[in-house]
Amino acid sequence: MGKAREVLIVHTSDLHLGADSVLTGDASANVPVLEQVLSTAQAQGADIVILAGDTFDHNRQHARVLEEVSEVMADAGLPIVILPGNHDPLTPDSVYRRSEFGNAGNVHVLGLTTERSDFPELDLEVWGRPHVDYLDMMPLPEPPERRTRWQLAVAHGHYVEDEPGRDILLGSWLIRQEDLTTSGADYIALGHWNRAVPVGDQQIPAYYSGSPSYAGTVNAIRLQSDGRVVVTQIPV
Repeated sequence: MGKAREVLIVHTSDLHLGADSVLTGDASANVPVLEQVLSTAQAQGADIVILAGDTFDHNRQHARVLEEVSEVMADAGLPIVILPGNHDPLTPDSVYRRSEFGNAGNVHVLGLTTERSDFPELDLEVWGRPHVDYLDMMPLPEPPERRTRWQLAVAHGHYVEDEPGRDILLGSWLIRQEDLTTSGADYIALGHWNRAVPVGDQQIPAYYSGSPSYAGTVNAIRLQSDGRVVVTQIPV
């Protein structure tokens, strides 16, 4: 048996595509951000791209926007795993139900086209709980049974360090340290924050990638043959 090769994952979130496209259908202002992310992933030789929520700014996208984004993703050729977030949840009128993503062999929408994405050639699986409406939910549920050497979890929500007091108003979709620990994942790809930052005790690497429009970077996750997980930020 040969030595297992390194696996490279590019993780980003909160692209908010089509923010100004409700009436005009003009996505030109921010679709280039997606193109930059995918071209960066291609240049790095990435095996998979993970979009950890809020890929779209809202579900009221013009058909031209969905067509343009679908074409960009299909042309990239790379496997792309998408987690619907709180801005683009998997509602009956979701962008993911109205678009052609399901017909593109390289695009996997968690909760729609698959419950978890398997990549046997990489001995890797990716799982995550999508937002299915605009209500509160647990972004990191009980994890599925591991079937591969590498397992990545994807979650879109707000990490809190300590249990908040009753008099403190926080956002919904909370993620706590215990959620990170019980995930059992090799890496947790987080979305919802615009800045790139690690969270938790790092016994399990859990990182927000930040929005590429604000952070100016994407996370590069290297799953090394010796079992180590190395995370760096790469400019886009």
